[in-house]
Amino acid sequence: MEVGLLVLALVCYLLSTAAFVIGLFTSGPVARVFAPICLFMAFLCHAAAIAARSYVVGYFAVTDVYEATSFFACLTAGIGLLVQWRLPVSILGAIVSPIGFVLTLGVYVFYTQARALPPTLQSTWFPIHVTAAFLGNAIFAVAFGASLVYLLKEKQLKQKKSSSFLRRLPSLETLDVLNYRSLSWGFLLLTVGLLTGAVWAEYAWGKFWIWEPRLILSVVTWILYALLLHYRSAGWRGRSAAMLTIMCFAVLVVSFVSVQFFPGRHGGQFG
Repeated sequence: MEVGLLVLALVCYLLSTAAFVIGLFTSGPVARVFAPICLFMAFLCHAAAIAARSYVVGYFAVTDVYEATSFFACLTAGIGLLVQWRLPVSILGAIVSPIGFVLTLGVYVFYTQARALPPTLQSTWFPIHVTAAFLGNAIFAVAFGASLVYLLKEKQLKQKKSSSFLRRLPSLETLDVLNYRSLSWGFLLLTVGLLTGAVWAEYAWGKFWIWEPRLILSVVTWILYALLLHYRSAGWRGRSAAMLTIMCFAVLVVSFVSVQFFPGRHGGQFG
């Protein structure tokens, strides 16, 4: 059942990607109606796949890199939908949808069977820590997407280009506001994730801090986003803020991917 739902999610991600891209260059209901519906269906199918896996194994299935990648893709799609519902930024779907498709394709290709839950993960802190951390990451992905679009539109405006594509992009002010709000919420959730992780570590291992790559990189990422948000609160905006947002998200992605190859309690599998 889980694999079948993943396949349906893949198809819907692909359809939504095509529809959002078409909507950037043509008028009509494609981007306004069909594309969000496809992305919503992808989100539902993906969430159902995660729920089905969790039901079968009897715990919240986010315990290894396979499950974590799937969870991140699903949350990114959900946050992207929520933002589009609140703000006129349909182009965000043209970024969120392919991210969801690529990550879910990787999940499908490298499908792994669920394993028994390690003793250290048998804690109420586990779902709180993981959900907060990955929600923060998904919101940072939205900030990343908004920053990419900001730089694209700014470049087009500086070159004094005028096209239907440019007119369909959100205003620079809307993109900048979205960037700031996303950074604020993402940082709050990342902080909750770190704090609950520290409490959980104290409970599971007897100490809240362990010198291993994942924890070190998480703290480095938190510091970078804290500095970015500080300067944004102090009035930093525009191109500089967009470029730094992209850089911070790149560090976040590198830390998530690279840590899978290091030994430690967070390397490859939790616990």
